[in-house]
Amino acid sequence: MRKSAKTLFAAIALLGCIGARPAIAAFPDKPITMIVPFPPGGPTDAVARVAANKAGQLLGQQIVVENRAGAAGAIGASAIARARPDGYTVGLATVSTHGTAPHLYADLAYDPIKDFTPLSNLAGSPNILSVHPDFPAKTLKEFAGIIKSNPGKYSYANAGAGGVNDLGMIWFLQEMGGSMVSVPYRGSAPALTDTIGGTIPVIFDNYPSSLPYIQSGRLRALAITGTERNPQLPSLPTFQEEGYKDYNVTSWYGLVAPAGLPADVTQTLSRVFADAVNDPETAQKLAEAGAFPIGNTSDEFSAQIERELNLWRDVIQKGNFKLQ
Repeated sequence: MRKSAKTLFAAIALLGCIGARPAIAAFPDKPITMIVPFPPGGPTDAVARVAANKAGQLLGQQIVVENRAGAAGAIGASAIARARPDGYTVGLATVSTHGTAPHLYADLAYDPIKDFTPLSNLAGSPNILSVHPDFPAKTLKEFAGIIKSNPGKYSYANAGAGGVNDLGMIWFLQEMGGSMVSVPYRGSAPALTDTIGGTIPVIFDNYPSSLPYIQSGRLRALAITGTERNPQLPSLPTFQEEGYKDYNVTSWYGLVAPAGLPADVTQTLSRVFADAVNDPETAQKLAEAGAFPIGNTSDEFSAQIERELNLWRDVIQKGNFKLQ
């Protein structure tokens, strides 16, 4: 009897100890850091801050945006890849970091597939082909005719050698069957300045930075990328409408985490950020920054990254493009 009582008391005590163990904290129970691999003030930074603000509200935790610019996004992307895979460090991936850079830099410090957990492509932004008002072409068809009749005669401005604006124009010239001289600048602002001033006749640039100059008449837009016309430029046709069915250069801003992120954390972050960017108020803020919400799943974003890698590999190889 005494032995049975002792056994009973021991069992009760054991259950008490088990019950006293602290519960596993629900994710997230502390602030999250979001690394942006480009400087403050640019489109990637704008999308990151808009998405982080709403996602933080939905998660009930602050999301701190940290800019780590340099090497065309490679420094920030490497920092994301090296972080602890616990969900408390995420970052922005772009067509530059996860589409073109892996084919341009032999010593890249990260693998765009193996070193990351894709979470959601948050937003995208179209690109526009524009000319100085004195340029003779008023339509994309006229532009193609002039360029093909004068191989290598004309130049185009872009925001940086090997960037999506440069390679996007190279791809279009491949589709069109023409040749031009690429003039790279350190960002869109100086490229636009020289095009508006007439130093360079043509520019292939991001929609947000070109829009005010198109609306003011200082640039003449010929075509915009994407599958649908932009509501702010309803008369501007898409490249696809103009006959280039397979051509679509979109700047995209996706959320990634380090490889090895637990499945439940992956699902939580993917769902919350997708909900965040598709919130009507957040979508409006993205539109003001020149972007449109996407918010796809982790699997969909993973497949997109692989498609982008294959696409830009082909463009770069076909053009025999090399950074000087």
